[in-house]
Amino acid sequence: MGIFNNLFGSNNGKENQPEKKSFLNWIPLTSLEQLEEIKKQSKTESVLIFKHSTRCGISSLVIRQFEKLFQEQHQNLKVYYLDLLSYRSISDEVGYSFQIMHQSPQLVVVRNEVAVYNASHYDITQTDLTRFI
Repeated sequence: MGIFNNLFGSNNGKENQPEKKSFLNWIPLTSLEQLEEIKKQSKTESVLIFKHSTRCGISSLVIRQFEKLFQEQHQNLKVYYLDLLSYRSISDEVGYSFQIMHQSPQLVVVRNEVAVYNASHYDITQTDLTRFI
């Protein structure tokens, strides 16, 4: 039936399901200079850094669950995405600058230039994002 569905446009009943809107706007963290920007921003608001390993099954599962945590009330949170395999030196600097041990996946919340919260693995999915608004 797959061929016929593709030819005739069947989408398995998804036309009646509302599309879920994402309230998470990832900011790619790709340079060391951005860490200074994060520190500056953290003087007036909480800034989140999500360290993700693209080769780790747990990291892939956790990032999908983390995205589901975001509701409309969280849409103004700044969330930086760090691909730690591509940007290992930035990951190392995050640990050094904010005095936290490296984990993957890892969520770091920066406020007033210091890490006020960090969680790793499945603990990330239990994070109450509202407390950082």
